[in-house]
Amino acid sequence: MSGTVELAAVIGQLREELAQAARAGVGEEFRFEVGPIELELTVAVTKEAGPTAKVRFWVVELGADARLNSTNTQRIKLTLDLRRAGEPDRRPLISGPSRDGER
Repeated sequence: MSGTVELAAVIGQLREELAQAARAGVGEEFRFEVGPIELELTVAVTKEAGPTAKVRFWVVELGADARLNSTNTQRIKLTLDLRRAGEPDRRPLISGPSRDGER
C-alpha cells in the first residue's frame, strides 16, 4: 500500500527515537521526565482473507496516494504511558543518572 507504514513500525521508530534522546541527555544540565505520549494518526485498516485472516493498521503518511481518502481512513489517538523494563512504577528520564534531591 503506497504512502503507508505499519502501525507497529511507527511505534518501534518512536521507541528508538526516545532511546536516542535519553542517550543524548546523559550529562546535560536539564533533565526531562517523560510523561504520557499522545499520537494522533490517520490509519487505513485492511483485512486479509483466508484461514489466517489478519486485520492490519497502516499509518497514512503525509502526501499519501490520493486513492487513500477520508472514506477509507480513520483518525485514531493513542496514549502511550512509557515505562522502562524492570521499573514499571517509574517514568524514565531523558537524561543521565539521577542526582541528589531530584525527583
